[in-house]
Amino acid sequence: MAGGAKWCKTDTMSTVASEPRSIRLVLFSGATVFAVSAVALLLSPGIFVSLLGLPPSDDLDWAMRMIAVTLVALTGNMAVVALFGSEQGVAVSAVVMLISAGGLGVLTLLVPADVTWFSLLYAMVGFAFATAYVVTLAFWLRRPR
Repeated sequence: MAGGAKWCKTDTMSTVASEPRSIRLVLFSGATVFAVSAVALLLSPGIFVSLLGLPPSDDLDWAMRMIAVTLVALTGNMAVVALFGSEQGVAVSAVVMLISAGGLGVLTLLVPADVTWFSLLYAMVGFAFATAYVVTLAFWLRRPR
């Protein structure tokens, strides 16, 4: 479907069954969360650092801004794949993001500082996305062919 969001296509049952609409929705939702994180990291890296329980420093602020730039690129790629990618491209992207989201959750819990409410919340967001990718991929893989 050129020029639009593929998760909205509902013209035939076979198209709906074979189309990874729910995976596209998770990818696009993840892109949105990363976009918000990128803006927050670019504008106020010190707040993010303190919410993670880390000691403030110019070095950490710089590193957080570098991460933000990477998140901007990832946001764009996830959104493009969600909107315009082939079925296989969407599925492979979801596998990559499953690993990344799970890794983000684990690494957030391993931050070398006391666990804070924010680090727990941020880790849960990562694990929630990893779970969403597992579930949507499982349903898509079990679809009738």
